[in-house]
Amino acid sequence: MNRERFPGLRGGWTRLDGPAGTQMVDAAIDAMADFMRSGDNANQGGVFEAAVRSDELVASARTSVGTLLGGDPRGIVFGPSMTDLTMRFAAAAGRALQPGDEVVCTRLDHDANVAPWLIAAERARATVRFAEPTPDTLELPAAAVEAVLTDRTRYVAVTAASNAVGTVPDLPGIVAAAHAAGARVYVDAVHATPHRRIDVEALGADALACSAYKWFGPHVGILWARPDLLAELEPDKVRPATDDVPHRWELGTLPFESLAGVRAAAEYLLTSDWDAVEHHERRLLETALGGLGAMPHVTLHGAASDRAPTLMFSIAGRSPEQVAFALAGRQIAVWNGNYYAWELERHLGLEPHGAIRAGFVHYNDEADAERLLAAVADLDR
Repeated sequence: MNRERFPGLRGGWTRLDGPAGTQMVDAAIDAMADFMRSGDNANQGGVFEAAVRSDELVASARTSVGTLLGGDPRGIVFGPSMTDLTMRFAAAAGRALQPGDEVVCTRLDHDANVAPWLIAAERARATVRFAEPTPDTLELPAAAVEAVLTDRTRYVAVTAASNAVGTVPDLPGIVAAAHAAGARVYVDAVHATPHRRIDVEALGADALACSAYKWFGPHVGILWARPDLLAELEPDKVRPATDDVPHRWELGTLPFESLAGVRAAAEYLLTSDWDAVEHHERRLLETALGGLGAMPHVTLHGAASDRAPTLMFSIAGRSPEQVAFALAGRQIAVWNGNYYAWELERHLGLEPHGAIRAGFVHYNDEADAERLLAAVADLDR
């Protein structure tokens, strides 16, 4: 699907490294280059033409990304990475925590949605409680979060899809349970956004973060939060910076050329047939899971019924690094290690070396899945 739109796929490699960062779509590449050649590169807030155009670019990027995420564009904050934005959000939220308050995290999450809350809780003398995934399947039902909710829970931090094993938690149930307990919900949608339609307003989450380079754009982090929540919390900022939302959450000058790419990538996704994307990716995942599951030397980790097209596996007698090197030798790009899913690696007893991760996005095809299976089959020799 649309492979011709991704220049980075040229060269013969099978790119199964999408969970760590996708290839950029041509429209995003062109938009960045066009902006840099335009002469419109000027800071915001000026009265001359180029400065006005920078203001217009930022506003339109907020609108496009807000539409993509199904949230009020006034709640869109841009930053260098999801990790940076989550660290800043958790720090601001942590200032309102009291000793004895609680935050719920999960064993499935990337550490970018765990460590910031641990740090904020420690500073506030609050407690972090963990929701545990279901053994074997690594699913995360609402009951897993409900089991650790109390009347002292103030925030629930949860992934929209595991970046390691692909599990899609029961987010509607989790959000409902958290709100019933009086807690707010912060969603890490980094891994989910290229695979599923996101509608944060329909979901009812209070804040959500993602990264444009995981959905075919440049390296820009995005935080969406309810504008009233952004106004309520007090982020660190320099004194002359405006107190207006969302601007006061953005530190320094924004990367305007990158925002041109973010806007273009968001508009590309907004034209996607999400049913077709899910069907295509599910077919690739089923091919890979079926083939790997039939190999005696392969152990698959996780078997959630609802999951993104991402799989994690180990190979008997070979370290994850050895497997990654062997696959790279056949021009197959995968990741080894824990991919910052630090809690999950320990939960599964895979530390310190982790496992192998391969992931599909809609620009992959059946040949990519078959190439992976052939290469892994040869590692039994």
